[in-house]
Amino acid sequence: MRPQERIEELKRARNAVILAHNYQVPEIQDIADYVGDSLGLALQASQTEADVIVFCGVDFMAESAKILNPEKTVLHPEPQAKCPMAAMCSVEGIRMLKKDFPKADVVAYVNTSAECKAEADVCCTSSNAVKVIDSLESDLVIFIPDENLASCAQRDTDKDIIMWPGYCPTHDAITKEKIEAIKKEHPQAVLLAHPECSPEVIDIADYVCSTEGMINFAKASDKSEFIVGTETDMIHRLSKEVPDKTFYPVKGAVCPTMKLITLDNIISALETLTPEVIVDPEIAERAREPLRRMLEIGRA
Repeated sequence: MRPQERIEELKRARNAVILAHNYQVPEIQDIADYVGDSLGLALQASQTEADVIVFCGVDFMAESAKILNPEKTVLHPEPQAKCPMAAMCSVEGIRMLKKDFPKADVVAYVNTSAECKAEADVCCTSSNAVKVIDSLESDLVIFIPDENLASCAQRDTDKDIIMWPGYCPTHDAITKEKIEAIKKEHPQAVLLAHPECSPEVIDIADYVCSTEGMINFAKASDKSEFIVGTETDMIHRLSKEVPDKTFYPVKGAVCPTMKLITLDNIISALETLTPEVIVDPEIAERAREPLRRMLEIGRA
């Protein structure tokens, strides 16, 4: 039996759903029930009627699914698939900033641990960061943990943002020099840049958007070539959904921890119902409201 067939068999037996991020390897994307960005995955997790959620992504995503579904079994097939940017943020640091700036509202990018979300007023994703910031009463915002996303959002809001100095190593590998080299080979290509990219890349981008925004833009555009300024496996989904256009990756833009999820460890997770995601109930209760507010606000 092929691994894909075994997974389908186990899904039926467990009443399970498989959610996969856009940065998963193609074979994982192809067996998933839903592939999307962080906001789309959170929405799917909040709405599913399945008993078991298999989350193919990094740790904070699986945690968020459990927080939104405390009564369901949430499986993360490879616990070592962790987000390095989420690990750059600490509860102690957030509390110090809140003490120093008591009038500030705290916005937690969804790329944070449950403990850090529990310190926030609201969560956001790259697709709705500005919309979330503008929804707040305070004119001062503490934004954790992505300095690049905060800097990008600052361009489009009048509120003052205190930026936590975190970053995504994968998007940090997307440099202006690499983009310019691709542009020399493909001068007609449109640059789509994720807001986690550096300000230097944002400055030269034709369109700045989340991964879901990239799909919508490519579908609607009259252009036929695109430089994809995000993790390289986003191109798999783009090529499937917009097959009549050409997409160029940026060399080195690979998230190694996203690649730790495999067909074999998905099978193992469904067979054993482990590793199960467990979030401290008190932390989950406090983190649920910021996530719920994020879902209510929706996309920009």
